[in-house]
Amino acid sequence: MPERIDIRPGVFIDEDDLEENFIRSSGPGGQNVNKVATAVQLRFDAARAQGLPEPVRERLLKLAGQRATKDGVIVIEAGRYRTQEQNRADARGRLTELVSKAAEPPPPPRRKTRPTKGSVERRLKGKAGRSTVKRLRGKVDSD
Repeated sequence: MPERIDIRPGVFIDEDDLEENFIRSSGPGGQNVNKVATAVQLRFDAARAQGLPEPVRERLLKLAGQRATKDGVIVIEAGRYRTQEQNRADARGRLTELVSKAAEPPPPPRRKTRPTKGSVERRLKGKAGRSTVKRLRGKVDSD
């Protein structure tokens, strides 16, 4: 059985859906940066992934934004560290975080409420009081 990363019950990432390519990093690495391909480009085929229910898949592609291709492949590049292993773990961690965020159900829509009768009366009473104060600040008659 292939390895898989469990996100939450019913949502997982199958290792077969991941593809890693190592590329040259632009980050730290000293002289090695020009010789060794330490950065990783992780591709996750979200459109064909078996471990994602349809609503999670839709939210994931929406959350991924620019990182998602038109074909539904999410591309994450990690070149923050000097070793392939650290960059690989970083890319997988970022993907896991993204999928877990998409797996959270959206909050229910806000239900409209109306102000109570008492709060409306207090507000109008306060406005009337301020109006009176300002009206009394007018010019004084010179009688």
